[in-house]
Amino acid sequence: MFSKVKFIAPGENSWREDKPDIDAHSSTQFVYNAHQSLALDLQRQRLPIYKSRNAIIYLLEKYQSLVLIGETGCGKSTQVPQYLLEAGWCTDGKIIGITEPRRVAATSLASRVADERGCILGTDVGYSIRFDDSTDNTTKIKYMTEGILLREMMGDPLLTKYSVIILDEVHERTLLTDIIMGLLKKILKKRKSLRIIVSSATVDAEELRDFFNGNTSKDAGRDTACILSVEGRLYPVDIFYVAEPVPDYVKGVVDTALKIHENEEPGDILAFLTGMDEVDRAVSLLQEHGKLVKEGKQKIMPLAMYGSLPNAEQLKVFWRAPKDTRKIIVATNIAETSITISNIVYVIDCGFAKIPWFDVDTQTDSLIVAPVSKASANQRAGRAGRVQSGKAYRLYTEKAYDDLIDVTPSQMQRSDLAPAILQLKALGIDNVLRFNFPSVPPSKNLLAGFELLFALGAIDDNGLLTNPVGITMAEMPLEPVFAKCLIAAGEMNCSDEITTILAMLQVENVLIRPGGGQASIRARIAHRKFEVEEGDLLTLLNIYTAYEKNKSSSWCQKHFLNSKALKRASEIRTQMRRLIKTLNIPLHSCEGDITRLLKCITTGLFPNAAYLHYSGVYKTLRGNQDLYIHPNSCLYTLQQPQWLLFCEILQTNKIYMRELTVIKSEWLLELAPHFYQRTNLNSV
Repeated sequence: MFSKVKFIAPGENSWREDKPDIDAHSSTQFVYNAHQSLALDLQRQRLPIYKSRNAIIYLLEKYQSLVLIGETGCGKSTQVPQYLLEAGWCTDGKIIGITEPRRVAATSLASRVADERGCILGTDVGYSIRFDDSTDNTTKIKYMTEGILLREMMGDPLLTKYSVIILDEVHERTLLTDIIMGLLKKILKKRKSLRIIVSSATVDAEELRDFFNGNTSKDAGRDTACILSVEGRLYPVDIFYVAEPVPDYVKGVVDTALKIHENEEPGDILAFLTGMDEVDRAVSLLQEHGKLVKEGKQKIMPLAMYGSLPNAEQLKVFWRAPKDTRKIIVATNIAETSITISNIVYVIDCGFAKIPWFDVDTQTDSLIVAPVSKASANQRAGRAGRVQSGKAYRLYTEKAYDDLIDVTPSQMQRSDLAPAILQLKALGIDNVLRFNFPSVPPSKNLLAGFELLFALGAIDDNGLLTNPVGITMAEMPLEPVFAKCLIAAGEMNCSDEITTILAMLQVENVLIRPGGGQASIRARIAHRKFEVEEGDLLTLLNIYTAYEKNKSSSWCQKHFLNSKALKRASEIRTQMRRLIKTLNIPLHSCEGDITRLLKCITTGLFPNAAYLHYSGVYKTLRGNQDLYIHPNSCLYTLQQPQWLLFCEILQTNKIYMRELTVIKSEWLLELAPHFYQRTNLNSV
């Protein structure tokens, strides 16, 4: 596995500006290459996967499904497709497809493999992500996001052009991963020539093998799935528990790290905490203690590690510390599987993790702090046994460990299922309740998903896709609420503006906000030129309209705007307009009719309505959830409007609404009478 910083092709890498498609608390877009100074062929041979090359090819000849277990950095993602290509799996025009949970992973890995193959990206090796396809008729190795493969199944249900499908990073168990595994299990019964490789960094191998194994008899010789592990050597790890529960686990992590530093042999320390704020607090406390280390004693180097940390800062955790210094790395749960740090001998496990959770009652996603599972606890402890015998210190009792659940619930069991249901319906799976999911989703979540799709007009009373609304929504690579906005825009003659707004919502960091000082004040003054009282979505429209007239880096710099993000938004906007032309949605402008534009936004986003409570906080109409305007919103410093629509929820110390639009309550009754009643609105 290699660093995208070092190996992405030259030029402007506009995909980096896309909003992350996987939660940043549990993953990172950064991958470290420890052998970057070597020639490419020597780098390939240094990877742990190299020794398993022949075993992989042999097992894939014998079995339909192969569960490949190996830690992050062993070379699974970049080398296995090349081994298969060299072994002849791309004859007769067939393709090797590799799915990735993240767009940035698909693009950077494709770029790396193209370099290794000595070809131009988009020819023999290519990628396909939302609103960006870099493949041609000669492509043999195709990296893509899981959503792209799902859409290909709509046109080719048996995936006839693929000889091998590699599901990468399956341990993340995203919503689309589970759907694709369920669908591939069906396809394998029809296409005996298709091969599946399920690649994971954790030891849930037996569960995955059993899911894909088509052998219903007790004869092991007839198994259709097997396991191959290419993990590095694991040394024994001693586990230590606390005698009494720890009241403050952040302070407990700091105290334990300092005791290890004083009493244990050399070796770096990896400590797990739940989120960015806690990590920064612990690192700050450790830095204060580091200043007190006496001359001649071993020093400490506290380092933070979390997904939203800049790449340059993430890189520091991989550097080898000086001989007289011990590294203490404080990380979120991304250090369980997303990265592998060498020279870790001691692990401190706080026993908690932050995970996204969908609240059915309020219809909102939240980040909750929850106890880890036994599988996560063991994965964390295993980080201490990579280079020598290690020790793991758990800041919870042994009884508390025994009471932990076995595995962390997959995203399928804690997400909004409306997008998944829509995709399955489009693939012809009418009885979603009986679909063979690897992890069975809660019935409440399924019901909430059906309710939302019904409210949006995507399904009818019988649970079938409506024509044309439901079928058209399924064709769009957008969230159902945004897809409905786009369809409504064609009917309300404002698709020109809506495509611009939706394109701007697909990228992040459009506004550059310096940290402080005079630059921060100048940026705030520059941004206010674009702001309007109708909210953030129309502000984004104003920014893009002004950008179209100027289109220069100097203009963007003057107005503290991210030129790369705006360029990417322009590309997505062009792709979106091609899409609506294909779907026969007319392209018209509202000619400055703001009310019509706001009503169109309300047509799709009406489930995300909030009102200003007399207590001064906003509340959702469904579930009565307390919400606050995000400080980055243009409405933050203005007089608080009575009614809002939000695009997403962000939870830190409070639950914030982002990308806001000001509306009138009567529009909810006019445009969504099936969802809201006058009595509900009058009561607030």
